[in-house]
Amino acid sequence: MTIHNVLVVDDSKTELMFLTDLLQKVGMAVRTAENAEEALHQLKEHRPDLILMDIVMPGQNGFQLTRSISRSPDYADIPIIICTSKNQETDRVWGLRQGAKDYITKPVKSEELMEKIKALG
Repeated sequence: MTIHNVLVVDDSKTELMFLTDLLQKVGMAVRTAENAEEALHQLKEHRPDLILMDIVMPGQNGFQLTRSISRSPDYADIPIIICTSKNQETDRVWGLRQGAKDYITKPVKSEELMEKIKALG
C-alpha cells in the first residue's frame, strides 16, 4: 500500500503545521483536523491512506477516536499512527489495543515518523 493522502488530527496548530510541512516535503497530500468531529467529517469527505492521531484533545480524545475508526467497517483498513506527548508504556499499549498500528511520542523526530510510515507501505 502506497501512502499518499494523510489526515493529521491534532488540536495544536504548531504540531499541525510541523507535520503538514514534513509530509508535504516528501510529496504527500495532507488534510488536518483539530478535533474528533472535524476528523470524522474529513474521513467522509476524503478517505486518507493514513491517519496521524494526537491523544489529548478537547471533546473525544484520540484513544476514543482511534477505537471508533478502527472498529468501523468503512474505515477499519485505514492505518492509524498515534503521535502524542503521552510517553508511558501503558499509554502505548492502550493505543495499540484501540486499533492503532504504531505509536510515536512528541517531539516527533522526522526520520522516525518516516520510517514508521514506510513500514506500513
